[in-house]
Amino acid sequence: MKLISSLFFAVLLALSPEWKTDFANAQKEAIDSHKYILLNFSGSDWCVPCIRMTKDVFETAVFQKFSQENLVLVRADFPRSAKHKLEAKQVQHNEALAEKYNPEGKFPYTILLDSNGKVLKTWDGYTNTSPEDFIAQINKVSNAR
Repeated sequence: MKLISSLFFAVLLALSPEWKTDFANAQKEAIDSHKYILLNFSGSDWCVPCIRMTKDVFETAVFQKFSQENLVLVRADFPRSAKHKLEAKQVQHNEALAEKYNPEGKFPYTILLDSNGKVLKTWDGYTNTSPEDFIAQINKVSNAR
């Protein structure tokens, strides 16, 4: 039974979309693959709404499947714990993204962008919605284009 559980979680991990940390590389991927960019500002080790949104929406199987087919995921994380400290270069990169897309410093703050970096939709705070509803909101914006 433990082997089956371990294999199941290994498969889920392998299928999980990767959250990128370099916006320029993510933007190039979005252009090449004709996908949208979902940029998420998070305080992964201190922001309870950020943690809930990650668990309740982003880590669900339905969202992961959708995002693999339609999105390039980018996370700008701002951890506070020394244990989760980011390299100085990554901190500067995240701060530059925040200056451009999140100057008010909201957490969580999620933005749907086209591959050119144009803001299409924002979510301010924890959405408190199902992954299906979150996906429907993305589809509504992307289908309107």
